[in-house]
Amino acid sequence: MLIDRINKFLPYIKTGGHRISVPRDLKSITTINKDRECAPESLGLSSSAIDKIWQSVEAYYKTGLHPAITLVIRYKGQIVMSRGLGYSHVGAAGESPDDGSKLATADTPLCLFSGSKAISAMLIHKLAEEGKLNIHDRVSQYIPEYASHGKHLTTIHDLLTHKAGIRIMPIANPTPELMYDFDTVVKVLAESPPVGDPAKKQQAYHAVTAGYILGAIAQKVSGETLPQLLERILAKPLGCEHFTFGMAEERRHQAAVSLPTGLDNVPVISKMLHHMLGISDRDITSAINSPQAHEAVIPAANIYCSAEEVCRFYQMLLDKGLWQGQAVFKPNTIAAATQRGKLLFDHSAKAPMRYSAGFMTGEKLWSIFGANTAQAFGHLGFINILCWADPARDISVAFLNTGKSLAPEGFIGFANVTSTISSVFKVK
Repeated sequence: MLIDRINKFLPYIKTGGHRISVPRDLKSITTINKDRECAPESLGLSSSAIDKIWQSVEAYYKTGLHPAITLVIRYKGQIVMSRGLGYSHVGAAGESPDDGSKLATADTPLCLFSGSKAISAMLIHKLAEEGKLNIHDRVSQYIPEYASHGKHLTTIHDLLTHKAGIRIMPIANPTPELMYDFDTVVKVLAESPPVGDPAKKQQAYHAVTAGYILGAIAQKVSGETLPQLLERILAKPLGCEHFTFGMAEERRHQAAVSLPTGLDNVPVISKMLHHMLGISDRDITSAINSPQAHEAVIPAANIYCSAEEVCRFYQMLLDKGLWQGQAVFKPNTIAAATQRGKLLFDHSAKAPMRYSAGFMTGEKLWSIFGANTAQAFGHLGFINILCWADPARDISVAFLNTGKSLAPEGFIGFANVTSTISSVFKVK
């Protein structure tokens, strides 16, 4: 079987660059929450099926591209996998001698990077549910200065679906330091010409820009800050310990650290990613670990939470807005947020992409969620983080990791994990 062959040969594919040291015996760096994981047989699964998924994760880890990997999967509402592999603080600047021995667990908070977009989008949908805005309203209704330079027709929905013409910052050589200044970014985006023609509604992945404008609207209509909204709408109802923009200073030591791995420059891929993000992947990785990034609010990029917590979020969406008997969202709100859009050529990714109003969605043939995943919805986070729900399989998944690499074997390993998950959990 192809998956078995990939598991066998993937660890031997090395395209160069920086890698972590991988021990021969992975059991010493593996954490499994056996109290949390239910017996797979109680849900009609075999232990060998769960083992198959974990074998694909181990093969991915053996590439040496990820200091830490965490995985939580719920099936039929029950946790069947709650695991960690590796160390959470490898490569941390200023780490103490003991930091390198911190094993990553399913409860270790990590930065979701662009996985934050889906969570921030649901704050907008909740405000719509509360009658404080309509996602088809024009942005200029809430931020009048945004109407400049032909942006007057842009709607909130355009921002949520990457059709607002602001895929990157409209300035030369944007720096990470600019991204830390929420108000300045909003002002620049509102007063500057767009990088594309917003009237054309051309789809082009908005890496971080749309999040600032959406966040400014959310704060204006609610009278609350984004951290307050995140706490009220999601973190508190879901009972999350983390689920915050950045990490408070007194808890920052708990957060896993992201690390650039592999080659510094990969032909074609590095150039494409720079086109999408407007900044190099290495600069992003170093910036996100900084104290300034932890103190900032970057709606589309710096939510921290554990794999278990973000899996809760997707399970709640899968359950039509319910979490432990409490209605977090109305079912029609979830339906509106996850309704599949058209498959369109994305002018940032330079490939066909399909979005809902806040999520990436799956495809019948194959997608980032695996094969035959047309009902799946979720979001990718900076290269290789992926969280999603698949109603057809009754699963919610959080697959988090800390290595930031453009190595080809990394993409192969990532696809192998998601494909294995989609093959183990059959369509109902």
